[in-house]
Amino acid sequence: MSDSAIEAKLAELGLVLPAAAAPVAAYVPVVVAGGLAHVSGQLPFIGGQLVTGRLGESVAVEDGAQAAQACALMILAQLKAALGSLDRIERVVKLGAFVSSTGDFTDQPKVANGASELMVAVFGDAGKHARSAVGVPVLPLGAAVEVDAIVAVRPA
Repeated sequence: MSDSAIEAKLAELGLVLPAAAAPVAAYVPVVVAGGLAHVSGQLPFIGGQLVTGRLGESVAVEDGAQAAQACALMILAQLKAALGSLDRIERVVKLGAFVSSTGDFTDQPKVANGASELMVAVFGDAGKHARSAVGVPVLPLGAAVEVDAIVAVRPA
């Protein structure tokens, strides 16, 4: 699938890749090693605003899933910036979803589905991946969700 096909698919879904966000601390957004691209955790920006709050408190499950989808879009933006082309993506291997949530909130998988379903919608079977969905008490900048990724890539 070429960049134009991937971006056409995103457009068909009503989505646009954001500009790749600059790191906010001492790390790089993507490291490629051994045929895998490791993407640092990405925060959810919707309409230029960071989605903040905690699931089970101030953020509904549906809004959390949208935030996870925004993280997945930023993962794709970071991959395009690092690889030069989304065409180099061979397979989404694993997503890690961190959900800021209360101690009694147990729907982290439903929130993480926002990111997982986007990858499948964009890449088809190559978007199906292993995943973890973990509840945490707080995330950087008060974000509601953070998602990282491991992606198999073709050589340049």
